[in-house]
Amino acid sequence: MGLTGIQIFKLLPGTNCKECGYPTCLAFAMNLAAGKAELDQCPYVSDEARKKLAEASAPPVRPVMIGKGVRAVKIGGETVEYRHEKTFVGPTAIAALVNSDIGEDELKNKLRVWNAFQYERVGLNLRPELIALKDVNRNRDEFAAKAKLIAELSEFNLILMSENKDVMEAAIKVTKFKNPLIYAATEANIDDFGKLAKDNDLPIAVKAESVEKLIPLTEKLAEMGLKNIVIDPGSREPKQAFIDQVAIRRAAVRQKNRAVGYPTILFPCEMASNLDVETLLAATFIAKYGGIVVLSDFQPESLFPLLIERLNIFTDPQRPMTVSEGIYEIGKPDENSPVIVTANFALTYFIVSGEIEASKVPTWLLIKDTEGLSVLTAWAAGKFSGDDVGLFVKRCGIADKIKHKELIIPGYAAAIVGELEEELPDWKIIVGPREAAHLPAFLRARK
Repeated sequence: MGLTGIQIFKLLPGTNCKECGYPTCLAFAMNLAAGKAELDQCPYVSDEARKKLAEASAPPVRPVMIGKGVRAVKIGGETVEYRHEKTFVGPTAIAALVNSDIGEDELKNKLRVWNAFQYERVGLNLRPELIALKDVNRNRDEFAAKAKLIAELSEFNLILMSENKDVMEAAIKVTKFKNPLIYAATEANIDDFGKLAKDNDLPIAVKAESVEKLIPLTEKLAEMGLKNIVIDPGSREPKQAFIDQVAIRRAAVRQKNRAVGYPTILFPCEMASNLDVETLLAATFIAKYGGIVVLSDFQPESLFPLLIERLNIFTDPQRPMTVSEGIYEIGKPDENSPVIVTANFALTYFIVSGEIEASKVPTWLLIKDTEGLSVLTAWAAGKFSGDDVGLFVKRCGIADKIKHKELIIPGYAAAIVGELEEELPDWKIIVGPREAAHLPAFLRARK
C-alpha cells in the first residue's frame, strides 16, 4: 500500500524551496501520493528518504517525456485502470509514419501541410505531436538527413525507428536537441540501444513478441539505469493488441508490476490497409490504453475526431469541460450587433456558437462562469440568477462595444427577467428561444 501525503511529507526536507515546481513541500508530498509528481523533482531529499519513497511515490505507469520545449509531449503517468476512478492524465500522443526513402521535396510538402493541422476547442489548441521516421534501407546518411529535416523544419517531435545501431546513432547526432524517442530495443540489440539511450539521455522504446517477453528486456534497461521507457508487445492483430493493452494496464495498476509499468506504443498503420480502419483502431487504443498511436498519414477527417475523443477521455470526469468567462465574437460583430448571454458549459458554448454561425448574423456572445453547469442546471443551482448575470454584464465591458442596450437571454432562464431588469434598468431584456436550434431563425427575424 502506498504512503499517504502526510507520511511522505515527514520524509521530505521541509525547505519549501519551490524548486520542485510546487509552492510547498506539503503540496509536493500530496502530488507524490497521488502519483502526479516524481521524487526526482526534489533536489534536497536525503538518500535515506529517497530509498523509502522511491517505490511508494512512483505512479504505476511511469511518465515519459518526448521532445523538448513547449511542444514536448508527456505520456504515461497513469494511476488508475478506469477513468471514472480518478482521471487519466497522460493524453495519448498521435503520430504519423514517414519512410526514410521519401523524396526531400515530398517530405517538405508533407511537413508544410501537417504543421498547419491544429484545431481550437474549449480554448485549447488541439494538434498531433509526433512523426515516426522509419528506416527502410539501412542507409544511415539517408535516415539521418530525413530526421534532421523533420527536426529542423517541423514543430513535431520525433520517433526514430530503426533496429540498426549505426543508423540510429547517425540520426541521434543530428536530432538529439529534439529529445527523440529511440525505437526500438529488442532482444538482439538491447545492449547497444540501451547504451545509446543512456549516453544521450533519451527515451527508448522496447519491442518484443509478447507481453511476457517484454519483461526481461525492460528489467535489463532498468538495471542499466534507464527509466524513460516505452513498450511495444509486438502485437499487430487488433484483437490481440487490445488484449495486450488491457493486460499491461492491469498488471501495472492492480499487481504493481514495475516491469510493465510503462506507456505503450501501438501501430494502427500496421494493422489495417486504409486510413479509415486505422482511425477506428486508433480511437480504440486512445480509450484503452495507448501511450502513442502511429497512423500512416494525417488527414483532417481522421485527425479531428481522434483529437476530440482524446480531449474528452483525458478530461477529469469529475469536472465538466468549460470555456473561459468573457466576450466572444461570433462572425464580425459591430456596435449594432445583438448580444446573447449563456453559461460556460463547453457543450452549451459550442452548440450556441455553432447555431449563431449558421445564422450568418454577427453576434456578441457573453459567456458567464457557471462552474461548468448548463443554463437550466445553473439557474436551478443559483449560478445563473438575474443579479449574477446583471453584474457580469456590467463588468464584462460589452457596453463599451455596442450602441444599443438589448440583452438576449436563454429561454430556459426566462424566470430571471425581473431580477435582471432591476440590476440592468437601462437595458431591454429579451427572452430568446429555449432550444439553440431555433437561434438562426430568431436572429434573422430580428435583423
